[in-house]
Amino acid sequence: MKTLHVISSSPFSDDRLSSCLRLLGSDDGLLLCGDATYATQPGSSHAEALAALQGVSLYALDEDIQARGLKPAVAIERIDYPRFVALACEFSKVNTWL
Repeated sequence: MKTLHVISSSPFSDDRLSSCLRLLGSDDGLLLCGDATYATQPGSSHAEALAALQGVSLYALDEDIQARGLKPAVAIERIDYPRFVALACEFSKVNTWL
């Protein structure tokens, strides 16, 4: 089942991103929003882990990337809120990591 995983917490404050990465399937998607976008910072182990993913679609809310002044080190599709809604409809399931 294609699942869109949504993470908003900073990867530097808890291990939700690491836990999520272990469970991702090859057809899944990962959307970083809020402080989770810090995972895309160049030189971080989180960015390296994201770059190593295969078959997983990576997304980040562009508004959150811009608000934090980030320049992602990984190939990630920067999306807006309407695209977020469309993604939720495209995937069979949405799992928000609270």
